[in-house]
Amino acid sequence: MIDLHAHSTASDGELAPAGVVRHAADSGIETLALTDHDTLGGVAEATSAGVELGIRVVSGCEFSVAAPWGEMHLLGYFLPAEDAELAEFLEGQRDMRLTRARKIVDKLRRLGQTVTLDDVLAESVHGAVGRPHVARALTRRGGVGSVNEAFLKYLRSGRPAFVPKNLPSIEEVTGIIRRLGGVSSAAHLASRASSSALLELRARGLDAVEARHPSHDEVTTRRIEKWADAAGLLKTGGTDWHGPTEEPDRAPLGGIVVPEQWLRDVESLHRERMSTTEDGR
Repeated sequence: MIDLHAHSTASDGELAPAGVVRHAADSGIETLALTDHDTLGGVAEATSAGVELGIRVVSGCEFSVAAPWGEMHLLGYFLPAEDAELAEFLEGQRDMRLTRARKIVDKLRRLGQTVTLDDVLAESVHGAVGRPHVARALTRRGGVGSVNEAFLKYLRSGRPAFVPKNLPSIEEVTGIIRRLGGVSSAAHLASRASSSALLELRARGLDAVEARHPSHDEVTTRRIEKWADAAGLLKTGGTDWHGPTEEPDRAPLGGIVVPEQWLRDVESLHRERMSTTEDGR
């Protein structure tokens, strides 16, 4: 079993990195990509747990980038946490996340909610802050009945507490990933995916597209797989797992079938890039 999209408390997941890997082991997963938002901070812990439990952990990250329709999430695989340029870039992204959270809290308080930034930071456990942390803090305060209600009432685009992100370009992020020998994949595009959109993304440096995701029904999945092949893009898949309490709205860890060949293709591109990088030194 393979799952190429999962989150821990290093960003907006519910379990610590080692806990995610233990849950993966209990689920029968053999290869897991930890893809926290704007951080590789959980990879070392996850990798150590993977060695102990016999699970291969792929070092990954989920970036937010500017797309023609607004915001797009971009998965990067096989990224070195020790790279100084990448670390600096991600630190800047996390700083912007904190600034955004502060603005969201200010809006919520003007709307009569009592949630504070300290509440949000307590939910984030010092990880990269995101709207799910605000939603959980708001729920814990009793301002809403659930995380879903928080998003529907306040936090989604167009809602009264929504604050847009300051986003890097697709080219900037795919360029960083490529320079480091990594592989990029557009996450959960759903209805945003089309033949022309994938061709444009390919031209802007994209390597792959997440064809299989809980938000994709069977028809959408088949279409994305077909269009990915036509555009010369590799394919990835994963559950976008955030924790056991969110499984009813998503899928259990490992609950999406990811063909082994897809992982092999991504690995092959990674090895090719690493070889080219080493030859150029």
